[in-house]
Amino acid sequence: MIARDRLDALLARERAAFVATHPRSAEANAAAGNLFGRVPMTWMNKAATGLPVYAARARGARLTDVDGHDYVDFCLGDTAAMAGHSPPAVVAAVTDRLASGGGLATMLPTEDAARVGTELARRFGVPRWSFTLTATDANRWAIRLLRALTGRPRILVNSYCYHGSVDESLIVVGPDGNAASRPGNVGAPSDVTTTSRVAEYNDLAGLERELAHGDVAAVLMEPALTNIGIVLPSPGYLAGVRELTRRHGSYLVNDETHTFSAGPGGATAAWGLEPDVVTIGKAIGGGIPVGAYGLSEPLADLLGARADLDLVDMGGVGGTLAGNPLSLTAARATLEHVLTATAFEGMTSVATAFADGVRDIVAGAGLPWSVTQLGARVEYRFRSPAPTSGGASAAATDPLLEDYLHAYLLNRGVLLTPFHNMALMSPDTTLADVATHHEVFAAAIAELTS
Repeated sequence: MIARDRLDALLARERAAFVATHPRSAEANAAAGNLFGRVPMTWMNKAATGLPVYAARARGARLTDVDGHDYVDFCLGDTAAMAGHSPPAVVAAVTDRLASGGGLATMLPTEDAARVGTELARRFGVPRWSFTLTATDANRWAIRLLRALTGRPRILVNSYCYHGSVDESLIVVGPDGNAASRPGNVGAPSDVTTTSRVAEYNDLAGLERELAHGDVAAVLMEPALTNIGIVLPSPGYLAGVRELTRRHGSYLVNDETHTFSAGPGGATAAWGLEPDVVTIGKAIGGGIPVGAYGLSEPLADLLGARADLDLVDMGGVGGTLAGNPLSLTAARATLEHVLTATAFEGMTSVATAFADGVRDIVAGAGLPWSVTQLGARVEYRFRSPAPTSGGASAAATDPLLEDYLHAYLLNRGVLLTPFHNMALMSPDTTLADVATHHEVFAAAIAELTS
């Protein structure tokens, strides 16, 4: 239904308009020659307009760039700012620690650590917690612990999952149905098919086939796929995963870094899941780097009884800044005062309005697209019905169409997550913000299909 030559022309127009109206961003990018890729981290070059937006300030659900343009921010740091930018309770707690000389890198415990651990245990149902700086690190430590405990070498993940830069997770089901390194994987220390096994999400038969080898220490999974587009579980799938992992002697790790949007206890609490380990990061720090992993009591007891494992020294190598006072102060304030149960109710309600409005616009244009909601997170896809696996979700992408929508929205003051069509709601996101998106989105669709 979409003329590709028209799409190409509209995208070129939007990119030219962005460059013309963002001279200071262009100047900042040109002056960054000493940065690899001209950006602080190479993924910042994922820009539909061909040039990154250079941020000047951000508060709540609003962001302002160096050229003075204001945006309604539905990206929210790709979940890192789910609490909103610079939430007052977090700013106050962090400022107090800084101003009072509370120390930032003491390598000693603080009372905030226990308060955060207690709150995470209450929310997610696993009682023993440890801290890292990122969810990637939390996943790495969970993998090491579970390999040590089981004596098994492999980790199983879902095709096109997202677990940060964990090497074991960069594996997909290839076109021939066999495991393969994810396209574009950079500098793998070994062939990922020797360290990992893979099954498509929602495929219990495929999961059982891989677990039957008897060499999988743990299944590391998102309760719902997120970074390849939201893929929700089919009825009975997650219960089946839990039954199969127990039957085959493999531990189950729920990575809630993105699925935290499902509610105050993530998908684990919202869907009554029973993982052995929960990992999380980004959002719980209110913008300050932090990650965490939680262990079930039986698992923690088994690890504690292993005198052959040096959990004090080798169990913490590379984590000098993990559990630092600033991170845990920010996490305490975020969990106690910002991302509360009441806040999630409001965020989810706003997300439902977002999803309903996009469905109406897409249906009105006669487009065969779909909209999926995961609590406070919404995604629109260029296929209907919505994909049910990572492989199908990857196949449903349309990079040029995605870039056009992102660029069109950005030029009119609406920011989506640059990696996909994801919109996240914070406690500060309003129905008026949603209406702004819908007005611009509808105009973008109208130009494309007229």
